Amino acid sequence: MENIALFPGSFDPITRGHVDVVRKGLGMFDRIIIAIGVNTQKKALFSLEQRMAWIKDVFRDEARVEVTSYEGLTVEFCRKAGAGLILRGLRSGGDFEYEQSIAYANKEMIPEIETVFLLSSPSYSNISSTIVRDIIVNKGNYSKFVPEGIVF
Repeated sequence: MENIALFPGSFDPITRGHVDVVRKGLGMFDRIIIAIGVNTQKKALFSLEQRMAWIKDVFRDEARVEVTSYEGLTVEFCRKAGAGLILRGLRSGGDFEYEQSIAYANKEMIPEIETVFLLSSPSYSNISSTIVRDIIVNKGNYSKFVPEGIVF
């Protein structure tokens, strides 16, 4: 049976921290599905199409990475996509507390789907999409925070 992990998020935009988590995950899983959650309640800075294109470009040489989007509950999409694991990156203790609550709720809904936490490398622990969006909106230099080749 193939060991498939789903890495959900908004990726608005994808950061070097996200890439770090995926690269680490590739050492553990047969395949990783990067799934952009569509939340109609949230206004994204970048279009879904643009975010998908950037992620596909970043992982263009990695056949074990798939990029898609979904609506609804992440755990339900996991089941639909055939992923038995949800991959989440942690930057800090605060991330753990937040992600742990979601993991427990997911486990209650669909017990056979596990959540796996990977620590981001220390050099990426200060990076979040929220911070990067703020830098972009305020016309700051964002290049240290996003993968090479991503230009806004």
